[in-house]
Amino acid sequence: MREILLSGELDIMSKPSDVGSLRVGSYIIIDDAPCKIVSYSKSKPGKHGAAKARIVAISVFDETKKTIVKPVSAQVDVPLIEKKTGQVIALLPSVVQLMDLETYEMTESPYPDDEDLKAKLTSGVEVEYWQILGRTRITRTKG
Repeated sequence: MREILLSGELDIMSKPSDVGSLRVGSYIIIDDAPCKIVSYSKSKPGKHGAAKARIVAISVFDETKKTIVKPVSAQVDVPLIEKKTGQVIALLPSVVQLMDLETYEMTESPYPDDEDLKAKLTSGVEVEYWQILGRTRITRTKG
């Protein structure tokens, strides 16, 4: 039952795209994780099949390396990334509380892995954060 709900949620937060239209620097969903493509190579069509693409990507949230090989004509999911501006309201032991500066909604985000960025986070600081597949990630401070 849970798998059905997750795939339904995935449809709302992503869009289909051809493997052949992807480029280095774009985003793709591999194993239900949004990833940034760091390497993309195509093989020529052979005697028994279509051209294939080998994609190496890094996960946005846990920075693990993921690789897939698919035909160039295959469809893959590309995540819809919402880039928003927020203000840090509170620094809790495990998460950062943010208030969206457009809608004034409260949201929580895990602390960023980057130590320089983590050091800049204090109450009242404006940050840019991304919402991808229902998860939140602080990308940088503003100003």
